[in-house]
Amino acid sequence: MADYNVIVIGAGPAGYVAAIRCAQLGMKTACVDKWDSLGGTCLNVGCIPSKALLDSSHHYYFMQKEAKQHGIKSEGLSIDIAAMQARKNKIVKMLTGGIGGLFKKNKVVSLKGAARLISNTEVEVNTQIISADNIIIASGSVPTQIPVTPIDNEFIVDSTGALAFDAVPQRLGVIGAGAIGLELGSVWSRLGSKVTVFEALDDFLSVADRKIANAALKELKKQGLDIKLATQVTAATVANNEVTINYQGDQQLVVDKLIVAVGRKPHTDKLGVADIGIEIDERGFIKVDANRQTNVANIYAVGDVIGGPMLAHKGSEEGVMVAERLAGQKTEMHYDTVPWVIYTHPEIAWVGKTEEQLKAENIEYKVGQFPFMASGRARAHGNTSGMIRIMADSQTDRILGVHIFGISASELIAEAVVAMEFEASSEDLARTIHAHPTLSEAMHEAALDVDGRVIHS
Repeated sequence: MADYNVIVIGAGPAGYVAAIRCAQLGMKTACVDKWDSLGGTCLNVGCIPSKALLDSSHHYYFMQKEAKQHGIKSEGLSIDIAAMQARKNKIVKMLTGGIGGLFKKNKVVSLKGAARLISNTEVEVNTQIISADNIIIASGSVPTQIPVTPIDNEFIVDSTGALAFDAVPQRLGVIGAGAIGLELGSVWSRLGSKVTVFEALDDFLSVADRKIANAALKELKKQGLDIKLATQVTAATVANNEVTINYQGDQQLVVDKLIVAVGRKPHTDKLGVADIGIEIDERGFIKVDANRQTNVANIYAVGDVIGGPMLAHKGSEEGVMVAERLAGQKTEMHYDTVPWVIYTHPEIAWVGKTEEQLKAENIEYKVGQFPFMASGRARAHGNTSGMIRIMADSQTDRILGVHIFGISASELIAEAVVAMEFEASSEDLARTIHAHPTLSEAMHEAALDVDGRVIHS
């Protein structure tokens, strides 16, 4: 008889959620993780600490740059990085400890250690072999490194190191203008760093809607980020407590710190995936079917390790889906309605297809757009940059994509996700009464504009 019904490998958002849901459904569940605290990358060195620093840096930026227009004077403003980092660490500790509490509440057995697959029903943890009827791999991802920028975690750092600076670097380089690079660059730029971002691609945020991306690029440059597109870094060397960055042939830039944020790769090292015959693709992601089952019986995989959007909420929902399917339910994932968010200021968020994708797929569509400049609540708040764009099918009016650049985009996108999940039309949103004055009225007006009925623009 197996020791457990389910063993989950990894206690990040995909793994700990899968473990809790399995336990809720009556399965004897163990979750194995080698971190000192639960929560994986997201809670320890990713989503949560970065948002804590983003909020702290924005408060400072507001007091320094924007408070005066509100009639607020701040003489002798200063930064205490140690206190800022202590606040971040306290938040992380509370939330990771909270997962431990949830494990106890739901009777999930937490096992600390590195896991290695022995068979399709056995896992080795700290030289001890435990067994289960089913295994869920949720081992997550790690930062991608590039040979030309060897990380020393002092001067050349990855995303983890960029969250732990004990002082504001006067000059900061960032390789990668994706979500991680822009968010980390924004933190230290607001606190006083002169930030230069290197992006190898020609297009800024190539996965986002072009009009949204272009508006965001213009705003971020206005805020002081020097974003160099189509720029390849060829080397980075450390000498005399400085980093010399070589790019585009013979050009150079000297900085105090360099952040390498060129993406993430699946974390399967020493897991023994290949040893038991689990198939992986050419990029190292574990192959799964529509049920998130690998080619090996009884073994499933969820989250970053299987590819697709590397988003915590995507991994969590996959974990729930697998848990419920193990319990005999018919849960499915709808990837077309997974929201994306980049936590710059203003924020960038979207769900569904971009205008460029619709054109490429020869789908006839219509567009509605509304600027936050015309929003009474945005004006009162003092943040009027950006817009909301809605794409709907020309024939059926079904919403195909919603794209936001503006204040509270991460919260506003939820309305669009719900609407698309219920296969709503743009008219459904246009006929829905939104409270006044709110930022959500911009969604209402954008929906009205799909049929040329916008009121306030």
